[in-house]
Order: sequence, then structure tokens, then C-alpha cells
Amino acid sequence: MYEELKYWYLRDHKLFRALSFSQIKQLCIIVGFKKAKKGEIIYFSQSEVPRIFLLKRGNIKIVSVDDEGNETIKDIIRKGDLFGQLELEPDKEVNEYAKVLTDEVSICSFLMSDFEDLLLRNPNLALSYTKFVGLRMKRIRNNYANLVSKDAKSRLHGFLKDWVESEGVVSGNSATIENYLTQHDIAQIICTSRQTATQLLNDLETSGVIVYNRKEIQIPDLTKL
Repeated sequence: MYEELKYWYLRDHKLFRALSFSQIKQLCIIVGFKKAKKGEIIYFSQSEVPRIFLLKRGNIKIVSVDDEGNETIKDIIRKGDLFGQLELEPDKEVNEYAKVLTDEVSICSFLMSDFEDLLLRNPNLALSYTKFVGLRMKRIRNNYANLVSKDAKSRLHGFLKDWVESEGVVSGNSATIENYLTQHDIAQIICTSRQTATQLLNDLETSGVIVYNRKEIQIPDLTKL
């Protein structure tokens, strides 16, 4: 059963579209497949054997930890995203971990050594992988640029717009987002205190821009966001 799940997920993932049927079947031999529950840690960058992960279902947060132990959410991983040791040369200075946000996630993973061999044998796959990693790095750089150049209110508005674009259910000029983030998570994403994030969300709700609860966020008029 797991072998079949591996095959269909890998075949449907755009990263592996350059591979033939037989190549994907061979890939199934080296890929791991697992499920994890909300709150579970998937990996620590400082303690794990280098791996690359593909998220099949659910959501995960990548949390960066600085030298003082302060935590910031570096990225939200969504269905189809890559995470883990994406650079082929490990950066020992990076201290981060991945934690499950939704009730359950499904993940495929490769040992970095196996994945490097795969890239060497398949130049088209190597090109696709480079594009994937480049897009993720660009997303993270844009996030950091926003943290530096914008105030907390603008960062929250920008984050909500991005969230709608990536996962929101849009109907006409309104949208609904499944809310799997706590206010503390949102505070870490926009790099502010929980109290400030809570106040900003309350202000948006008071002004009618959002309707917020623990399960979903409704945006009645996207033009006001």
C-alpha cells in the first residue's frame, strides 16, 4: 500500500515530471513515507542526518532559533513544498526545526546522499530542483525584506494577503482561510510580540476587515485588506 502511495505522489509531483515510469519506480525504493500528528517535530537541523522532505498533505512551520534562543517562523510549508536540508552543502550555522501545524501531515523524504546521486543521474531533475529551491529562497528573502522595511500592521496585512492567495477559498470579493495558526504563530511570522499581534487582529476585526476565530478567518471584502 505504501509503495503505491509513494508512486502516485511522486508521479503527480511537478518536481519529478521529468522522470520516466521506471525511474519513479526506482525512486520509490529510496524514499521514506510517514505521517505525523499536530505538534510533532519532523526534524532538527542540528541533529538530523541530512534529509530532503516533500509535504504531501497538511501544513508545517519552519522555526529558526537564534543564539539567544529566540524563535521566529521562517516559513510555512504547504502541500507540494520542499523543506529540510535543501542546500547540497550543509550550513552548520543554521539552527531550525520543522513542526506540524495541522491535525495530520503526510511526508515523503530522501537521504541527502541518495538525492544527490539521483540529481547526478538526471540532469533535467537537477534543473527542476534548482528552480524549486530558488523559488523558496526568493520567498524567504522577500519575507525578510518585509520585516525590515514595513511596520507590524503592514506585515500582518501582507501576510494575510499571501495566505489568501496560497490557501484561501475566494468567492467574489470575499475569502475564507482555514486557520491552523495560533496568535503566537502569527506573531512569530510577522516578527512582533503576541500582545501586538493580538491587538492588530482585534483592530482588524473591530473595523470589520476580518472575522476571526480559532478555526477560520473570514475576509468579507478583500479590497479593505
